[in-house]
Amino acid sequence: MRKVILAMFVTVDGFIEGPDQEMDWNIGNFDEAMEEYADEQIEGVDTLLLGRRTYEVFVGYWPEQTGAFADKMNGLEKIVFSRALERTEWVNSRVAADAVKEVEDLKARPGGHMLIYGSAELAQGLMRRGLIDEYRLWVHPIVLGAGRSLFGDLGERIGLTLAETRVFDTGVCVLRYEKA
Repeated sequence: MRKVILAMFVTVDGFIEGPDQEMDWNIGNFDEAMEEYADEQIEGVDTLLLGRRTYEVFVGYWPEQTGAFADKMNGLEKIVFSRALERTEWVNSRVAADAVKEVEDLKARPGGHMLIYGSAELAQGLMRRGLIDEYRLWVHPIVLGAGRSLFGDLGERIGLTLAETRVFDTGVCVLRYEKA
């Protein structure tokens, strides 16, 4: 069965963005070893699941990029969950409205894994339904003190098992958890 993998940059105190939606804390904190891990992360993935805002950031960047990683990103199937977008412009992308139904259907079909980059609202909705199989939290060495939490108000516990840790020279740690 296909897995849904969530990959998210977070701060030590669990925020994905600051109080004014700033995300500058994760820029410039990427080294060659992290790039290699990012390459590994998309192996076995054939579908990106994106919220509208993440899609808009990605479509403004990835189509113009070159190289092996960019080729992989541009070649993946991309499903954008939005009620506001009517169409997409990025190659191999389409809009869907009902994330839960779509993901349940996709998980039942053969294929590679599905990866969520960013897209906190999408991730939280799928967490509530137990549809995320693996969490890859890229913990950055900063405390914001306030902002938007990845886990928001889920209303219930999600049991996880630590599967892997990676520590990079930048101080970033990737904690890979599987659903217990």
